[in-house]
Amino acid sequence: MRTRRRTAAAALCAAALLTLPLAACGGDHETGGEGFTVGLLLPSRTVPRWEHSDRPLITAHVKKLCPTCTVEYANAENDVTRQRGQLISMVTKGAKVLILDAADTRALRSSIQEARRAGVPVIAYDRLAEGPIAGYVGFDGNEVGRLQGEALVKATGQKTGRPTVVMVNGDPTSANAAWYRKGALSVLTGKVRIGRSYNTLDWSTQNAHLNMSAAIAALGPDRIDGVLAANDSIAAGVVAALKSAGVTTFPPVTGQDADLDAVRRIVKGEQYMTVYKSFARETAAVAAMAVAVGRGEDPGDSAMTTIDSPTTKDVPAVLLTPSAVTAQDIDRKLIRTGVYTAGQICTRDLRAACARAGLTP
Repeated sequence: MRTRRRTAAAALCAAALLTLPLAACGGDHETGGEGFTVGLLLPSRTVPRWEHSDRPLITAHVKKLCPTCTVEYANAENDVTRQRGQLISMVTKGAKVLILDAADTRALRSSIQEARRAGVPVIAYDRLAEGPIAGYVGFDGNEVGRLQGEALVKATGQKTGRPTVVMVNGDPTSANAAWYRKGALSVLTGKVRIGRSYNTLDWSTQNAHLNMSAAIAALGPDRIDGVLAANDSIAAGVVAALKSAGVTTFPPVTGQDADLDAVRRIVKGEQYMTVYKSFARETAAVAAMAVAVGRGEDPGDSAMTTIDSPTTKDVPAVLLTPSAVTAQDIDRKLIRTGVYTAGQICTRDLRAACARAGLTP
């Protein structure tokens, strides 16, 4: 990844986008103007955030920046062939720009090339797709993994000797999975023993349950000092496997996405931490880039830096900074910022645990 200089105006605009979720930046970014169609392609329904947060927020941001624009939406439901068809259909129907979170970042390369030949730029969202993408908006995956690794090192620091950690990684078809793993290993290497490491197809809870069950069978539940779960859906499967094995005192389990169920697991003591990635900031940034590109502007004007994909160098990019959340951080990072209310988190069966965590619905 290489950074590049920004003009003062562009830098100020980028800063406004990240602090004011529905901010617009001068000129053609002002509301109004000729409308067009923005295609939005998300990868699955497995991870709750896609339907609950990303889809409605991106739609709202696009409409704020361009009231006469429309957003055409499609969900691949973990089916690469389906997403290829959805992408080509949007191009055929006249979409001016596409926002793509690829179900398989490598397999969608030819479809992105086809869109480019048709004059439709593709902005990769949350996962850095291969092929001639016009821009990328997401979080620094290395930092996500580093935060997870640091949390495990801290949580297992009182163990005698080198703690044994199980890694339940993401889907290897996603470039992010390798990014997260690399970031985590940059911290864990030399400080813990990796007892077992697994890839989790589709990032699914069921596959994570199978992986963790295999680790428990191989190592024994009492010999697992921590679990690096790549995201909260995977963490749910890990916790379920530990419960099935009769574990009552849980080892620290990481996560990512700050899903509501994961936050509740943290309150209960079943999950140690999650990584919060501000959906408001990420969706605002991709909507701004998409509207700008749809109006014929250079995607670099909406970017903060550049990043190299396996196929394309110097892709204009917005890389946002994630934040670690443990039980002590829930109020400050998730409730006071409006992500959740205490009432949403503290269901009736969690009232006592919430009280211990200082959360009052």
